Amino acid sequence: MRSWIARHPVSFMALYTVFYLTAFHWLEVNITVPAIWVHCQLDDVIPFCKYAIVPYFAWFAWIPFTLFYLLRHGERSDFWRVCLCLFTGMTIALSCYVLLPTGLALRPCRVYGSDIFARLVRMLYAVDTARNVCPSIHVFNSVTLMIGYRRSRCFDEPGRRWMRPAANVLGAAIILSTMLLKQHSCIDVVLGAALAFALDAAASSLERSGEMRRIPQRL
Repeated sequence: MRSWIARHPVSFMALYTVFYLTAFHWLEVNITVPAIWVHCQLDDVIPFCKYAIVPYFAWFAWIPFTLFYLLRHGERSDFWRVCLCLFTGMTIALSCYVLLPTGLALRPCRVYGSDIFARLVRMLYAVDTARNVCPSIHVFNSVTLMIGYRRSRCFDEPGRRWMRPAANVLGAAIILSTMLLKQHSCIDVVLGAALAFALDAAASSLERSGEMRRIPQRL
């Protein structure tokens, strides 16, 4: 299995995408009553901002862009580190949603306006419930990608150095957007970031032990 995954990284990403979407849909349909309503006082201070929908939706393009960019231009070890951290963390988050269902009551009662931003927020609210929120997968993935840009040596090249600060700006904007859109509590954000740093530390430990190098680095 490990050998097949190493030879077919795109197929592996596609299979995990199908698994993730299927699992998340099952959670949305079957877990409808949160066991815990996530909230802290800081959530009440953060204003709602419909314009945050732009970086929030950018997340959906940023993940595949980064993975395919690393696959094409980076070292294979850099790609696998980011890919496996992402998929492991997303699976852990899904498991958390099953074991301890969480929900939010932060969204505004109504999003006013006929502009594109207001319409996109209403569309988001219609297709994505305020359940299964802690830890935030949006935040976890964003922090993991930011770490990946910092660690990958391909961004040491002069023509690509600008991508590191750009990734930090985009990642920070996405993290802020989860709170400005009332999609996540600050608690979800902190735990999502903590999960990313924990898995990065685990990956570093595995690399030191030589476990990550057992995955073939080139097709």
